[in-house]
Amino acid sequence: MLIMTDEPMVYLCDVILPVPLPGSYTYRIPADLVSSVVPGVRIVVPFGKHKIYTALVRRIHHQVPLDYEVKYVLSVLDAVPFISEEHFKFWEWMAAYYLCTPGEVMQAALPSALKLASESKLMLHPLYDGRLDEFTDKEQQVIEALHHSPVLTISEASRTIGVARVIPLIRRLIEQEVVVMEEELQEKYHPKKEVYVTLAGDFHGEDALRQLFDKIEKRAPKQVDVLTSFLTLSSWFGQNRSEVRRRDVLQMSNQAQSAFDSLVKKKVLNLYEKDISRFRDFPAQADPDSIVLSVAQQIAFDEITASLPDRPVLLHGLTSSGKTEIYIKLIDRVIREGGQVLYLLPEIALTTQIVDRLRYFFGSGTGVYHSRYSDQERGEVWFRAGKSAHSPYNLVLGARSSIFLPFSNLKLIIVDEEHDASFKQYDPAPRYQARDAAVMLAGFHGAMVLLGSATPSVESYFNALNGKYALVKLNERYGNAVLPKIEMVNLKTESREKKMKASLSSVLFNAIEAALRQKEQIILFQNRRGFAPHLECDQCGHIPHCRNCDVTLTYHKTINLLRCHYCGFSIPVPTECPECSTPRMLMKGLGTERIEEDLTTLFPDARIGRMDLDTTRSKHSYHSILTDFSEHRLDILVGTQMVTKGLDFDRVSVVGVLDADSMLSFPDFRAFERSFQMLMQVSGRAGRKDVPGRVLIQTRNPNHKVLEYVALNDYYSMYHTQVAERRQYLYPPFVRLIILSVKHGDATVVNEASVKLVEELTVSFGTRVLGPVYPVVGRVKNQYIRQVVLKLERSVDLRPMKLQILTVIRQVLRMPGMSRLQIIPDVDPS
Repeated sequence: MLIMTDEPMVYLCDVILPVPLPGSYTYRIPADLVSSVVPGVRIVVPFGKHKIYTALVRRIHHQVPLDYEVKYVLSVLDAVPFISEEHFKFWEWMAAYYLCTPGEVMQAALPSALKLASESKLMLHPLYDGRLDEFTDKEQQVIEALHHSPVLTISEASRTIGVARVIPLIRRLIEQEVVVMEEELQEKYHPKKEVYVTLAGDFHGEDALRQLFDKIEKRAPKQVDVLTSFLTLSSWFGQNRSEVRRRDVLQMSNQAQSAFDSLVKKKVLNLYEKDISRFRDFPAQADPDSIVLSVAQQIAFDEITASLPDRPVLLHGLTSSGKTEIYIKLIDRVIREGGQVLYLLPEIALTTQIVDRLRYFFGSGTGVYHSRYSDQERGEVWFRAGKSAHSPYNLVLGARSSIFLPFSNLKLIIVDEEHDASFKQYDPAPRYQARDAAVMLAGFHGAMVLLGSATPSVESYFNALNGKYALVKLNERYGNAVLPKIEMVNLKTESREKKMKASLSSVLFNAIEAALRQKEQIILFQNRRGFAPHLECDQCGHIPHCRNCDVTLTYHKTINLLRCHYCGFSIPVPTECPECSTPRMLMKGLGTERIEEDLTTLFPDARIGRMDLDTTRSKHSYHSILTDFSEHRLDILVGTQMVTKGLDFDRVSVVGVLDADSMLSFPDFRAFERSFQMLMQVSGRAGRKDVPGRVLIQTRNPNHKVLEYVALNDYYSMYHTQVAERRQYLYPPFVRLIILSVKHGDATVVNEASVKLVEELTVSFGTRVLGPVYPVVGRVKNQYIRQVVLKLERSVDLRPMKLQILTVIRQVLRMPGMSRLQIIPDVDPS
């Protein structure tokens, strides 16, 4: 409840806190901060008894809440708004659409370097001079307590003086520079600084310089070396003087630190600091105008530019059809007009190659944003995407989280490989689909959206055929490159005729051997990492399982452990069966690690690399592996789905899919579509330039419909088959799916809660509610899981329905015995 007061004007602000609680919170603005607290800035506020947080100001008003005591804003972190109105609207849309809180969106959006969330701790200010007479008794008690204990928490200070509302008192001590909060001494984000050198004004004239040299030449030859180094590096006597870094002067003068310090002390040289980038400079190497589009590309480009102002465009182009050249032309046009471009990619690995290509044309104005960067690096990219940046980025490439960057003039969003499931965020909330969210983000900014793929998602293609998106096709490969020949290899026949060589059929083995003789390269795809998916007792059939999850443990040979890919639990490899003590534990299945070992034995002279989650954990591992392969320091690259996505290599002539069947049998309504997309994408890595390509897909079911469509490169038949099936059984794009996952450490509680959830939802939604059902993995990290599915019509307003879903969820969570229960909504699950 809010009231208007008759007291002097009270300034309050509603803020968003990075906590998973609904709504916003109101704080009082101190009189001295009124002019600084504006919508979009970060402020520091107390929350609860012991915490302080970085909050974002949403709005300013004068209405005092009656139902709780308003606390004061402690400080302001930004001189100018940190978040724009467009981004606030985008956050609010995301929270409402994906059934989460604004605080969860804020938590996902801001890099950790820009957030403050910890227990507040107090210490004496370094400049405090010990005075006590001007302070109240309570303030003196806090000061004396800090003399005895150098650090106090807010709760300890409160207990010391016997006052519950201690924050106003502490704030006064902060203003008087008596105490500081520990976080003020530990700012997380700091711009990187560089020390520069310049010549003091008294010595700018030639006569003054000559006199200086005459004075120090005999007495201080090292100082002469330093001064000469500075004058040389700065081109002091030339037409265009350059700024000079201190470290360059020291390096050129053979580290004459003492002489350098003497010149500074004598005020011959002056020092000053500048903010610099953490990223090295990349000057542009060519003008985008130098790109000559083919006839097919030019037609596609013209169709795209004609349609983009009115609606999103879906570019359906074959693998290696030259979509990137079209993207570069569009980016150049937007940048020349003063706009910014966001280039979304599904996988960090993809950024390695595409960043090099785009920096070739756009130089250091190109930023990259993804989770492998450090907190400080992500903080710098964040600021350089905003309007207050000293040298803002006009082009940012990034994974899905880059949709949260505070763009100041966003005019174009490109979503490359738009079909990819990696655009979906799973945990934690918000569980957003970056492709769909990008379309909404563009709407708030008045920007254009281009979706591109060789194998568009069924939903996007459906939108294009129904007029929501414009559809542009690019049906020929660039530079007269031909599509690779795709062949099915029947593993049943190969096994029966004893032609298998480890995991390779004779056909694939011979193809690899021939490619190696021709100095060509090979990519082998197996969508399972580790050495073997599981171990199995030869006698009783026992399979080691994770103690925390309902999954088998995967054998990793490099660390000689059985490991769970869900929770990380691991155990040593048993020497005998834990159940029957039989010493024969057999490895079953095929992982990338085992394929790499088999290849080393079969092709001892080949240089083999592996790209999966285990080999790409470090910051630069993607770049290192892909560079080695691109520069032909590797002959064979084995990998999981990372190798299927948009990579471009000139010398790849053979692509092998080791086991296509594992994808085809997955229990998901998108399994057919996903299998087709993944197989077509990995096939597209072959024969991209002058080298003819050959794709060999190993399977025990060569007549499967997916494989038939892949062999014919027939996207359209795949699409129409799937649309007919989904229309019949009511799946997207004909309905909206929402999955509610019920989790608890007690299986009985999960069963009771999920049944109650279905009962309550059925009252409002009737037959739209399905379940509860067990997911594919029914227990993860000792949390049992049941799922409830809702199928909602696309033609109705979903907002009241979603509000009702949240109401029912809260009712179930308030039931007795449900204190640790989680009900997690996933809207538009992938």
